[in-house]
Amino acid sequence: MEISIIALPLIASIISGFFGKFIGDRNSEIITSLLVSISAIFSSLVLYEVIVNQYQENIIIATWINSGSLEVNWSMMIDPLSSVMLVVVTSVSALVHIYSIGYMSHDPHKPRFMAYLSLFTFAMLMLVTSDNFIQLFFGWEGVGLCSYFLIGFWFKKDSANKAAIKAFVVNRVGDFGFALGIFLIFYLFGTVNYSEVFSQISNIEDRNLLFLGIKLNAIDLICLLLFIGAMGKSAQILLHTWLPDAMEGPTPVSALIHAATMVTAGVFLVVRCSPIYEYSELALNIITVVGMSTAFFAASVALVQNDIKKIIAYSTCSQLGYMFFATGVGAYNVAMFHLFTHAFFKALLFLGSGSVIHAFKDEQNINYMGGVWKKLPYTYSLMLIGTLALTGFPFLSGFYSKDAIIEFAYLRGNTTGYYAAGIGIFTAFLTSVYSWRLIFKTFHGEYNNKDIKIDETHESPIVMLIPLVLLSFGALFAGFLFKDLFIGYEGLNNFWRESIFFLKPLSTDHPPLWFLLLTPTLVILSIPLAYYLFIKNKNLPTEIANINKPLYHFLLNKWYFDELYDVLFVNPSKKLGLFLWKFFDLKIIDGFGPDGISSMIKKFSVKANKFQSGYIYQYAFVMLIGFSALLTFLIIK
Repeated sequence: MEISIIALPLIASIISGFFGKFIGDRNSEIITSLLVSISAIFSSLVLYEVIVNQYQENIIIATWINSGSLEVNWSMMIDPLSSVMLVVVTSVSALVHIYSIGYMSHDPHKPRFMAYLSLFTFAMLMLVTSDNFIQLFFGWEGVGLCSYFLIGFWFKKDSANKAAIKAFVVNRVGDFGFALGIFLIFYLFGTVNYSEVFSQISNIEDRNLLFLGIKLNAIDLICLLLFIGAMGKSAQILLHTWLPDAMEGPTPVSALIHAATMVTAGVFLVVRCSPIYEYSELALNIITVVGMSTAFFAASVALVQNDIKKIIAYSTCSQLGYMFFATGVGAYNVAMFHLFTHAFFKALLFLGSGSVIHAFKDEQNINYMGGVWKKLPYTYSLMLIGTLALTGFPFLSGFYSKDAIIEFAYLRGNTTGYYAAGIGIFTAFLTSVYSWRLIFKTFHGEYNNKDIKIDETHESPIVMLIPLVLLSFGALFAGFLFKDLFIGYEGLNNFWRESIFFLKPLSTDHPPLWFLLLTPTLVILSIPLAYYLFIKNKNLPTEIANINKPLYHFLLNKWYFDELYDVLFVNPSKKLGLFLWKFFDLKIIDGFGPDGISSMIKKFSVKANKFQSGYIYQYAFVMLIGFSALLTFLIIK
């Protein structure tokens, strides 16, 4: 059963990808959705066995590399951490497959799309079930490749191609650091298997290395290099620029890859490597700073964006920041709890936005929507649930997981922890404001679309609504049902076991009551505030923007990261590339190489062709010259 979890999505991808044109669109959709759904059911059974019977196993599928001291297996490691990820990946993927049947109904390349989704699922499953860093890297690069395919699925759109290339290139930066980290691990330990590496970490606690002229502790260096990879994959600040542009892909792609699975791989990596990170205070502090900076940055940008998918994309970026600063303060289990709950409500919001875009005939600007909550009652209700969960409204899933992160940051007791908690609370307020802005401008107020009549908007088909309904149950109840298991102290001892390592036990204290009430109070108060700003007094946000034009443009242009990178990296790289192409390639390599030789032969042929005139005296003259040259050569010799 365990191996079937991985094998079924791969089989689905092969069938749809290679035989889709023979079996037809509908059969491709049914087969891929069915096989991934079966994989999701098996994953749920595995999680049940892990919870109830403390099931744990490392299944060796095959030997992959056996060279010297390097021994790497294809394996499937089942433990509490991987079992949670199995459920997240397969359940969301199955619902996205089903949703895609309706959303992609008019696309002429449905088998290819379903094949890419299933292949991505397989790669992500290989990533989360690996027992070594090489298989992890295989899955890591596999999801990156599938992300490139899916973002650029509509390859005839120039913007989609550019977004796919941008995602691929930016992730290469992070992956280079990740690869260096794996090389360093093998150099220091002679192995890449988790169990062997983790058992030897304490032996090199005081070892130092010289890296780029800087003397660093070996464990600090490993952690920082691995975290660079995590920053790229999970779109943390400085390496985040690819995520908003990735919204050029179809909406189901955004729900699967950019909300619930691939972007959480970085968080999973840090949690999986908790036995290493617990020995590096420097790395944990850096992760905390990067995480809380990302959370605030992305939330501030989302406040002023108008593309419905980009607002949710920046929200994803912000929530990933929460997960990272949870790991930075040592609350790895809380980070996994938020990863788990976030997968449901963020996938719900992305698929809900797809339903809205479907109703508005591909319109994505929320300024051209409004007043359709009665026309789209199911989509509206389900997105309302997702929004409440995202903002951390009391007793929904986000309330339990996000507030727990803020509380554990506060209980950390150091300057970094207090700073992270403060930023987390303020970011939660911003999250609530931009989330309700999206709801109010999309569904309430006046209808603002001049190209589409309101009567032409319509609710999505049942095949698109069923996944939304199922995800809404996770958004409503996942937090309450799993909070004791994931973050309760009894659950910490019985559930996570050795899959998460704590060098120092988490605090068992409780924050003061005022601190516990602060975030929910701000979240609740933001609702009437957003209603006043975006429904009752719609001119006020424009007036505020006009008063603070520099700040507004700063946020609207995403803190000018793209413009800065254009100046520092993109434009110089283009100029260097053009110079190397025109000078070295064309003038030197081609000029003295194939082009030069062929040009010389052509010129010689043209000259020689003139002797083929048909006159005997010219032929005799050439023969005489040849004979003279030969005679001269023989005499000299």
